[in-house]
Amino acid sequence: MHLIEQFREKKKEMGYNYAQLSELSGVPLGTVQKVLGGHVKNPRYETLLALEKALFPENGAIAGEAGDIAEESTEYKTTEEAPVKIIPRDPSGITGYYHQYTAADRETLPEERRTELIDGVLYDMASPFPIHQLIAGEIYRQLGNYIYANKGKCIPFIAPSDVRLDMDEWTVVQPDVYVMCDRDHVSRKRVMGAPDLVIEVLSASTRKKDMSLKLHKYSNAGVREYWLVDPDKSVIVYDLEHNMDIAFYPFDARVPVRIYDGKCEVDFKLISDYISSLKEE
Repeated sequence: MHLIEQFREKKKEMGYNYAQLSELSGVPLGTVQKVLGGHVKNPRYETLLALEKALFPENGAIAGEAGDIAEESTEYKTTEEAPVKIIPRDPSGITGYYHQYTAADRETLPEERRTELIDGVLYDMASPFPIHQLIAGEIYRQLGNYIYANKGKCIPFIAPSDVRLDMDEWTVVQPDVYVMCDRDHVSRKRVMGAPDLVIEVLSASTRKKDMSLKLHKYSNAGVREYWLVDPDKSVIVYDLEHNMDIAFYPFDARVPVRIYDGKCEVDFKLISDYISSLKEE
């Protein structure tokens, strides 16, 4: 059996998802996904040793059997299908299931069941509170107004809208708001690839996923700018295009959109005043 296939089989046997294996091995999440997904033609020897140590702690150097291994290549191949079966929930602390699902499997679920698929792990999504939708809707409106007023080529979207983030069968996300500037990645039926701007409005059920797992996924996929909106508290902006620079804004600030060089701003004071008039319960 090929070395990578051994790793895949052991990963399934142990019930690890990509995030867990990344934490255990110390290998970046994006690298784990690409190596085990068959996207990397020649993984680094050190990468294979780290994965081996995490998956086969009781064994000798299996990776040594691979012989001479060159530097990592980003040449992509088609991922192999994995068998689908119902298995226990992921014990990692993030609501979801083990790595066994594809985009095709997700499409068989009832339409009323909202989910995201990340690295083959299926995550249930609770219905958002009205405040969440009001914030996302107002952000979408302001971005759309700017784009339309300036006859821009970019397209704004609001959830629920599927994005095949890695253009494969293992990841389908639904950002709260996003902007896609490459129209070649947008059809009437689907959106493929990394948006230029992604904005997630935090909630109790999504906070952990949005601030960690999805941050890494968006960064590795090539998203240029990522916002985390914490209602009534702050807006965190990650400039993923420029060395992961981070900026923090109060919730009532005018936040510049970096993909538009700050010429577009989202007025959170307007949003703050709008939602502050709502009763608590």
